[in-house]
Amino acid sequence: MKLSDFDFDLPDGLIATRPAAPRTSARLLVAQGADIADAVVSDITAYLRPGDRLVLNDTRVIPARLSGLRHRTSAQGETQARIEVTLLEPRSDGTWAALIKPLKKLKIGEEVIFSADLRATLQGTTDGQAHLAFNLEGDDFDAALNAAGAMPLPPYIAAKRPADARDMHDYQTVFATNKGAVAAPTASLHFDAALLQTIVDHGVTLTHVTLHVGAGTFLPVKVDDVTTHKMHAEWGQVSAQAAAEISATRKAGGRVIPVGTTALRLIETAARGGEIAAWEGDTDIFIYPGFEFQVTDALMTNFHLPKSTLMMLVSALMGQDTVRRIYAHAIAREYRFFSYGDTSLLFPM
Repeated sequence: MKLSDFDFDLPDGLIATRPAAPRTSARLLVAQGADIADAVVSDITAYLRPGDRLVLNDTRVIPARLSGLRHRTSAQGETQARIEVTLLEPRSDGTWAALIKPLKKLKIGEEVIFSADLRATLQGTTDGQAHLAFNLEGDDFDAALNAAGAMPLPPYIAAKRPADARDMHDYQTVFATNKGAVAAPTASLHFDAALLQTIVDHGVTLTHVTLHVGAGTFLPVKVDDVTTHKMHAEWGQVSAQAAAEISATRKAGGRVIPVGTTALRLIETAARGGEIAAWEGDTDIFIYPGFEFQVTDALMTNFHLPKSTLMMLVSALMGQDTVRRIYAHAIAREYRFFSYGDTSLLFPM
């Protein structure tokens, strides 16, 4: 299984830099096996049955992108440098793991000022990641970060435009609850409260799980033999209630449909023993063709990057030939791709 097996040519103009408005007006490609249909997200109940269950990732994206100044006094006088920071995750010692550009401009013990309220000191580095100690914690830190930070847009959007105030809303799901992600579970961005209520009224139940999506989700695969790729780890939790709900749906003959690859990876991690159970921890599960799904019956997901682990995941669910046809159809019909793009509902047959 080679990396080139998951490659395709994508016109640059199909990369979305803003989401559809309203959210539910995004296009929805529905694949039932090899049969492909075109719809919109607001029509999703036409493809769901009473007794089905959607699994939603309720992680909340933090405004993890910060821009600040480092001041230094030397023999040459006062100097300053612009420092760009992307927070990754809190560490057990109270510092934050972060990416810093340019890291060489910052010395251990130096301080970066992001706003009148928020500043951080470089405590150390590990494997190119910085350890930052902030001057605030708890609610005070959250408030200062919300004021000073920007949404950590994916590289393919950030290369085209900077994050702005609209992204604070657009790059967050309407049911985001548990803060900690530095990337959004993007398939869930297509729902609003009214559509969720329509889905429930249709007889479809909802289950919430939490997977804090990390910046590693955008890391490229660098090995030609994809089976040797090492996944980044992300923290997740499936509660006892969530596991019981998913198990009950399966026993009753309903379909379990994770919304997004993050929800899928998490519930399959929790079901590695064959039956889903409560689970909490770091998962580095890697799903590629040949994977045996334990609880997933279908998947709602956006369109993914060429040669990415997410292309491998959807290929594991649908089959590589079917995925090639799906993506050829999406490109020919000019679906919008990636995080702010359109979406798909995939039913393996």
